[in-house]
Amino acid sequence: MSADLRGKRALVTGGTRGIGRGVVDDFVACGASVVFSGRDVALGQRIAADLVVPSGTRVEFIAADLADADEAAALVEAAAGLLGGLDILCHSAGVYPKQSLAQMSVGDWKSVIDTNLTSTMVLVSSAIPYLRVGRDPRIVLITSITGPRTGIAGLAHYGATKAGQEGFARSAALELAPLGITVNCVAPGTIATEGLLALYTDPGALEQTATSIPAGRVGTPADIAHAVSFLASSDAAYITGQSIVVDGGNSIVEH
Repeated sequence: MSADLRGKRALVTGGTRGIGRGVVDDFVACGASVVFSGRDVALGQRIAADLVVPSGTRVEFIAADLADADEAAALVEAAAGLLGGLDILCHSAGVYPKQSLAQMSVGDWKSVIDTNLTSTMVLVSSAIPYLRVGRDPRIVLITSITGPRTGIAGLAHYGATKAGQEGFARSAALELAPLGITVNCVAPGTIATEGLLALYTDPGALEQTATSIPAGRVGTPADIAHAVSFLASSDAAYITGQSIVVDGGNSIVEH
């Protein structure tokens, strides 16, 4: 059964591609009104125009570069203004440029930290005034098994941000519980997104990876979105400070 998000007002970052796009689609299908962000203005506007939106709901796109803290804060304010408040914040935006530690500069490191992790703090802190007066308020962060549970060579900066997000979520959950706001994470494994395909460039590499996943396949954005929608719903009222791994069993395999 689909999650019931009717009447909910949601902000989804990174909603133009990959997992974020999957979350936007699922939220809309579950009855929520959604503002989503991304850096590609033309793509974002096209998605917003093409989505079939149920009667009584709306979908809007706002361009934002979350590496800029001011833009991240302004995004929250603009989204709340368009929707008349916020009930759900789903932070899905993130970058993972593969780079060895030997070649990584402090600037390279800071770029990923600011986009993935600093933005988390800015978005959440900016959303608190709206969420605290929202209906069944929820925060869901898209993290990863990379960082908190596994590692990938060339993604030390990315892994650090995802482990950081999960640590942030646990502390934020304690602080925000008295306000009725839950804070949880969904940690994807190998998911077929544009960004993932950029990492698996060798012929047959992704197919070979799929054979090592107990579920027998690479995941889809919808697989992640369904978990997000559950955590964003009233059914998840007693869950906070947790991370749900959605990886087809990949992280439990002993190699």
